[in-house]
Amino acid sequence: MPITTGVRPIADSRGGILMPNATPWDERDRRRSSPARTARAALARRLYAAPRLMPRLLKILEGEIIPRLLLAHRPVSGTKDLNGAAHGAVEAHDVTAFVRLLLGPDVTAAAGYIHTMRARGLSLEQVYLDLLAPAARLLGKMWDEDLRSFADVASGLFRMRQLLHEFSPTFVNESDCADHGQRVLLVPLPGEHHTFGLVMVGEFFRRAGWDVWDMFPDSTAELRALARSQWFSVIGLSLSSQTRIRELAPIIRSVRDASRNPTVRVMIGGQPFIERADLVAAVGADGSSSDARCAAIEAKKLLAARENRV
Repeated sequence: MPITTGVRPIADSRGGILMPNATPWDERDRRRSSPARTARAALARRLYAAPRLMPRLLKILEGEIIPRLLLAHRPVSGTKDLNGAAHGAVEAHDVTAFVRLLLGPDVTAAAGYIHTMRARGLSLEQVYLDLLAPAARLLGKMWDEDLRSFADVASGLFRMRQLLHEFSPTFVNESDCADHGQRVLLVPLPGEHHTFGLVMVGEFFRRAGWDVWDMFPDSTAELRALARSQWFSVIGLSLSSQTRIRELAPIIRSVRDASRNPTVRVMIGGQPFIERADLVAAVGADGSSSDARCAAIEAKKLLAARENRV
């Protein structure tokens, strides 16, 4: 029986762990000559050639393999008190220390570190934006540079998802916003695996009083079905790689056409749109946001602008 945690697949935020978004595996690994790297590249190419296998693999990793590994390595001793977080700020060394704990044998240590930082005056918003998000990027860099194995990085990302889930009620309750009846659908482009940031965006929407549906469709047809299933005020799509930008415009048109809400607002997020804001209009989206904190604010502005035009 798979272990359910209420969180999404563990390798999502990295994306490039199994399917890097810029450099093909064969090109990258020509520059890496060790037998282990060659074997890893061969496995990755097989996975890349069978995209339908990827979601099943991630579900197995999240639901069965990694939880068992974590439980098997759970230490007897409790969480250590850590001294690394500066009062009121997150420094680079804090991120490094946190990642070290994520990759360590004590599954409770990373949560203890967050509690220590909170006790020193940091809000959960600071923890999310200045600690967890950079930690996800650092884990990705470690994989990219062969500093850590796939198992290490995957278990670290899994623990990050657990932490988001654990702190979510407190984070949502930090805000005074009441439920305002607006519903948002947050989805990655089908085939995307960079979704840790999208899950965090969902936390900020919940905190602002939205009814959040964060889903992971396997196809455009499934995405259309989701858009038809409920009345969504906003649909947010995320994309991590510029190589797939051309796919967005027809997908956005298709989603608008299928949406139960004829005036649905479509937002787009991801690194390509942070680097080039002009792409937002080019793909037919209504807006974008540079970070998780601003996404709900931008969505509210889009809805207000729509009401003003009516």
